[in-house]
Amino acid sequence: MKAILTLQHCRSVETIRVTSRPETPLGADMVLIEKIADYIVQEQTRTLPPRTIHHAKRAVIDWFAAMYPGAVQEPNPMLRAALLDSGDPQHATIFPTGDHSTVKTAAFLNGASAHTSEFDDIFRDGGLHPGCATIAAALAVAQKHKRSGDALLRSVIAGYEVSSRISAAMGRDHYRYWHTTATIATFGAAAATAVLLGLNRDQTAHALATSATLAAGLQQAFRSDGMSKPLHAGHAAETGAMAAIAAGKGVTGALDVLEGPAGMGAAMSGTADWDKATSGLGDTYNIEMITFKNHGCCGHTFAAIDGVLAVMNAEQMIASDIADIAIASYGPAVSITDRADPQTPQEGKFSMQYVVAHAVHYGSVRIEAFAAERMRDPAIRAMLPHIQVSLDPQIDAQFPSRRAAHVSITTRDGRTFSHYQPTRKGDPDLPLSDNELNAKFIELTTPILGSISTNALLEKLWQLETIEVASILASAVIRRDSETGNHLPN
Repeated sequence: MKAILTLQHCRSVETIRVTSRPETPLGADMVLIEKIADYIVQEQTRTLPPRTIHHAKRAVIDWFAAMYPGAVQEPNPMLRAALLDSGDPQHATIFPTGDHSTVKTAAFLNGASAHTSEFDDIFRDGGLHPGCATIAAALAVAQKHKRSGDALLRSVIAGYEVSSRISAAMGRDHYRYWHTTATIATFGAAAATAVLLGLNRDQTAHALATSATLAAGLQQAFRSDGMSKPLHAGHAAETGAMAAIAAGKGVTGALDVLEGPAGMGAAMSGTADWDKATSGLGDTYNIEMITFKNHGCCGHTFAAIDGVLAVMNAEQMIASDIADIAIASYGPAVSITDRADPQTPQEGKFSMQYVVAHAVHYGSVRIEAFAAERMRDPAIRAMLPHIQVSLDPQIDAQFPSRRAAHVSITTRDGRTFSHYQPTRKGDPDLPLSDNELNAKFIELTTPILGSISTNALLEKLWQLETIEVASILASAVIRRDSETGNHLPN
């Protein structure tokens, strides 16, 4: 029986409620996807804790912060040129240009933009970027169906909970060859869309099942140079939304596609622990345990960056004092980011040597770190051969639940300073504060929207549970001249 959404328009962060017509309970022999779908539907009737709502708003704010700089970087202008058609239905907004297209195209383009700048959020225990696909799909669907901000937040929470738990269940073995954001974020997009469409339990289960069989995305896409990595997030957003929309029209999937003998776990992991997919589901919220990035590069480099800066600050060290740096960390930090001679921005974002050298010389790793002129900086290039990266078995044993690094800096006068960095700034145990998140949003958004629209959008996003999704769009796109259609200056 199809759930009937009656969303109360809350004026307080205290509650977000959705009521639905009850269904006949399923038996104890539910397969895994049915259990997850049952949670998604039950979630529509729960009273959410204020802290969970607050963390959902943080996730949406961070999504916009990551999306705006990504939207103007390659390959996203190319993707808009390739995929937008003036004859498309005008259902959903493409950021930041204000173009419109179908839900699927908007989800794809906005999802790709949100994953390009390498500032998008992380679920540490699953190696997943949950927001880029989940929120891209949710915004597109919410806009088409004129949903409220509280409905959007509820859908985002459901998407994060489902995708984060499946990513943890698939385990480290999945991350050997597969890009988790490509393969698992599709479940977040499907769950969010199912909530916004009011799908019942059976429809939601089939949406998830179809999402599973369409999941794809290989790590070689970012272990070598190329532009296709952001498309992983776009594909996940589009696929999840499409699967849920299709399920609402009666399309079915194989409900044992996760744990079946030829299912996702068997094909893409081999060590999947499906108890993790439902452990705590509905009782605790992983959206409260999200990492918000403090550097604009691969997250596997963050502990090393933080550790090197900690030593430099403690010892009042400057770049010219340093002769050599040794970094020991966990497996993917070595196999993915040990690149001593990056030539392109994409390679630079995934080069431990480059981002650490940049942090040494400039004190941070932000958008400008990957400008062509900066990547040719002679001082940075000269330091690259003097940064060594190796595996620390003890640190590796803690991955993915802890992302640590051991750094040793040898100075030109022969002294050595060592430091163990147990976590990353932005991780749940060392989080960005609301003020730090606001500063990140303003830094990354203002160059695209201008200060007036940036501040207006930020204010609305903090009030998201009290407004309509449509009301944020005027502040969320680049202003245009009403007569010529040209973009106005910021």
